[in-house]
Amino acid sequence: MTRRLLVVEDDTSTLEYVAKGFEELGWVVERHADGRDGLHLATSSEFDLIILDRNLPGMDGLSVLKAIRASGLETPVIILSAISHVDERVKGLRAGGDDYVTKPFHFSELHARADVLLKRKAPAAAQTVLVCGDLQMELLARRVMRAGREIALLPREFKLLEFFLRHKEQVVTRTMLLEGVWDYRYDPHTNIIDTHISRLRKKIEDGFDKPILHTVRGVGYRLSLQP
Repeated sequence: MTRRLLVVEDDTSTLEYVAKGFEELGWVVERHADGRDGLHLATSSEFDLIILDRNLPGMDGLSVLKAIRASGLETPVIILSAISHVDERVKGLRAGGDDYVTKPFHFSELHARADVLLKRKAPAAAQTVLVCGDLQMELLARRVMRAGREIALLPREFKLLEFFLRHKEQVVTRTMLLEGVWDYRYDPHTNIIDTHISRLRKKIEDGFDKPILHTVRGVGYRLSLQP
């Protein structure tokens, strides 16, 4: 199975050194030089491993790491840093890092550390039921229930709700929806999202006690029983 790696590093030579090394081993590698862009990709796509520089423009590495962990992601993260002080290594590990590699480093060591992390990570059982409060989706049966009542959804509505359930309690942006549900890499400037959100909201909220799909003005949407 092909492994996917996200490298967030603002030094071009280090970024290419790491990325090309893993690509030569058959990995699919995504590159980013900015902390905020790296965080967005880390939380909107699936990776087997993240290699994260300590000092980044836009958002520093520790802040990115804390945000990744706050989102519920358990993807292994290796921190790269020119700072070798014990206190800094401790900060990185306490922020949620799985390993800390100081610069300069040999690629063979970095790859060995990555291998160890992935071997330690127990394979998770495939998730077949997604839940948010009294809303439940059974993926295998392709059935949606809320408060014990079955809700009929069209295929695109089902995919849209599945995306929300996988990101429950998180703010989901229009860009995330376009990429995750429609596979668009740009905004086609249509009301496609608004139309589907409206239809989905009507089906999962009308006749129930609490609203569950909230609009976060100017940002996107959030699936939650909390207002």
